[in-house]
Amino acid sequence: MKILLLHCDYIRFKPLKKALKNIGDLKDKEEKKVEECLVVLTAVEKTDSDVKKIVEKYSENVADVAKQVKTKNIVLYPYAHLSKNLGSPEIAVKILEDVEKILKKNFEVVRAPFGYYKEFELKVKGHPLSELSREIVVGESNENEEESYDPKQLLREISKTKLDSSKLKDNDHRILGQQMDLFSFNETAPGMVFWHNNGLVIRNELIEFARELLRKTGYEEVLTPQILDKKLWQISGHWEKYKENIFLTDYEKRQFAVKPMNCPGGLLIYKNKPKSYRDLPLKSGEFGIVHRQELSGVLGGLFRVIQFTQDDAHVFCTEKQLEQEIFNLMDLVDVVYSKFGFEYKIELSTRPEKRIGDDKLWDKAEDILKSVLKKRKVKFKINEGDGAFYGPKIDFHLKDSLGRTWQCGTIQVDFSMPERFNLEYTDKDNKKKQPVMIHRTIYGSLERFIGVLLEHTNGRLPTWLAPIQVRVLNFTDRNQDYAKKVIKQLGEKIPSLRIDADFRSTTVPAKVKDAELMKVPYVIVVGDREEKDNNLAVRVRGDRKIQNFSVEEFGDKLEKEIEARA
Repeated sequence: MKILLLHCDYIRFKPLKKALKNIGDLKDKEEKKVEECLVVLTAVEKTDSDVKKIVEKYSENVADVAKQVKTKNIVLYPYAHLSKNLGSPEIAVKILEDVEKILKKNFEVVRAPFGYYKEFELKVKGHPLSELSREIVVGESNENEEESYDPKQLLREISKTKLDSSKLKDNDHRILGQQMDLFSFNETAPGMVFWHNNGLVIRNELIEFARELLRKTGYEEVLTPQILDKKLWQISGHWEKYKENIFLTDYEKRQFAVKPMNCPGGLLIYKNKPKSYRDLPLKSGEFGIVHRQELSGVLGGLFRVIQFTQDDAHVFCTEKQLEQEIFNLMDLVDVVYSKFGFEYKIELSTRPEKRIGDDKLWDKAEDILKSVLKKRKVKFKINEGDGAFYGPKIDFHLKDSLGRTWQCGTIQVDFSMPERFNLEYTDKDNKKKQPVMIHRTIYGSLERFIGVLLEHTNGRLPTWLAPIQVRVLNFTDRNQDYAKKVIKQLGEKIPSLRIDADFRSTTVPAKVKDAELMKVPYVIVVGDREEKDNNLAVRVRGDRKIQNFSVEEFGDKLEKEIEARA
């Protein structure tokens, strides 16, 4: 318990409105004024569980100070702002009531109402005892004791996790990630990626590619909070169906969830303004970071993580628009996967055992997805019972270089959440109707997609995506000036070019080997001959055959390749 004791000329206070719903209504809401008094601002804390002993100590402290300042009037004033570790309202009220009874034997006591917002004014006297703070502790408390620890031992405990590569294939993304300095993992954040500069380049380029597609296809981009009130997840159905996978936290006596999915935030954005049929289809995309609890034993590099980024999008449309919008989304999926040379398989995942919504709506949603797949004349497999808890879905499984498949993209039809969130739009006939919601991802988990892409290409990413696009090597120290000139010319032609240099005093084969490990698409070697002829000797994607270009020719080739994302 924390208390602040103020010897005042007066205090004037008036209850305004309830701060806590479970507090009874006040009969007397008139302003009160108490003169020549000891005001005791009081915060009851979670550690104040032994009510009898707390009441005893609290009463003793207040009576002692009241006698010292020679006042008969005491005002017990609940004041939560003294502590961040507040106890329950029930215990707080009990303590204040019991203290009032004890002090009334010797003093005139006024107890300000608990659980109400109040306006107050007081005038504190200026003598040495007029402002005293006290902490009342019953039993032993370690709260303020300095924690003892050995930083060196802690550092050993959190030292970087070693990658056991003995059972991994050479193109495993974890080996490539270490070799190319893309990312790392650490036990201080299990299942969460530490992106290094090179890896972040890949991540950001993929996001920018997706952003351009969003702009071209009529999407707006949104961003929603990481932590949201438990109530939201109860409305959406995640609390009931997904609670065991959600990270929870408390703030000011409210329970919050670290978002496992982005969709409820998107629903709130939709609800922020009235919608008309003219606004539909309404398309919004979000590159949202989500967290899902996973058992440590199932975590595996970028393929299975706890924190990941989804290229989420939500399409709100009418039932008549639904089929065409699914067609459009399948076209978009094909554009993205074709860009990276991925083959993919399609599955239709149907209603799971744990689900929300009426079975008639599930029938309708599943029939629409089947109809679209048949009209597109694509092969698909029925995956019984693996749909999302709010709707059936089309899943896209990418095939990697080892023949393994990974579920990345998904298109989900959802009648349930719009109903639960009471989403509406005004139709042509001026009647309120409910939109249908399509959830979709293409990359899915951006982390997983990058892992699959690294293994699919053995780290040899297309030039537009490579962390280092060009590396310039010199034969000897005397060629450095020409090498720097080349870097300057290429950088001026392509300002966004990711180009670096290796001017170490070592052999050219050693420098080439290092560039190979980093999977640099273009390695330029300049020596006396190149400097004399004012050209470049270029090693392309690990090919031992050297190609010769003028600086201008190579710059043109590079610029076209990057712009086309070839």
